Amino acid sequence: MTTPDLLTRNLLDLPAFRGLLRAVEARFYQDIELPGPVIDLGSGDAHFAEVTFSRPLDVGVDPWTPPLREARRLRPQVYRGIVQGSGAALPFPSDHFGSALSNSVLEHIPDLDPVLADLNRVLKPGARFVFCTPSEYFLDFLSISSGLDRVGLRPLGDAYRGFFNTISRHHHCDSPVVWRERLARAGFAIDRYWYYFSINALRALEWGHYLGLPSVVAHALTGRWLFWRDPANLVLTDRLVRRFYDEPLPERGAYLFFITHKVGDPTG
Repeated sequence: MTTPDLLTRNLLDLPAFRGLLRAVEARFYQDIELPGPVIDLGSGDAHFAEVTFSRPLDVGVDPWTPPLREARRLRPQVYRGIVQGSGAALPFPSDHFGSALSNSVLEHIPDLDPVLADLNRVLKPGARFVFCTPSEYFLDFLSISSGLDRVGLRPLGDAYRGFFNTISRHHHCDSPVVWRERLARAGFAIDRYWYYFSINALRALEWGHYLGLPSVVAHALTGRWLFWRDPANLVLTDRLVRRFYDEPLPERGAYLFFITHKVGDPTG
């Protein structure tokens, strides 16, 4: 039996808009070496790590009880250890981990400096830290607010941008320049970064929030996002979103992916 690709595996378990984004991100990790021990900061319910990595990661950390409970119940094999704790006070010794990742997590944390500083503390010198986050183009790419701007309704466009950022729980949609300064304060240097998710891909994600209401009903009734969890049930969805999964990296994208490493201790 052929193993489903990353897009199909994510679409089977997530709403289409989220599954598309997570599949794009999961593909990036296939060519990134993460020396152990590995810490996953903001590990949630462990679904992303289960789909993305072929080996168990060493530690998953998250502050929220419900997703950690789900990770322990449904995916106990994904991490060797699951810890509930704050990213600003990680319960590990200094210079312990060989690498770290944080996938679509940092944008949800209001005060990032203490979190990045403590992550620096628990990483070994030179250790790699990989993460992704919305870019400075995220809000500009939204279709409904752009349409309101074009017809002279900029205040309504701004209100919609604020609304969408709120439902996305974003505190940060920053440029590489802002991230470079923030990371430098925490003792990290950027090795590489790239934009991903074109304007059309983001608009597919945007409208997916509204067109995916049947999935919300399915999840409420069954605990699954599909009534019938089978790749055959994804033919239309796959046809609609695969072109965004396969698109080349854009010059400007709604999201940023960073590969960094620890260069010293936090400053300031």
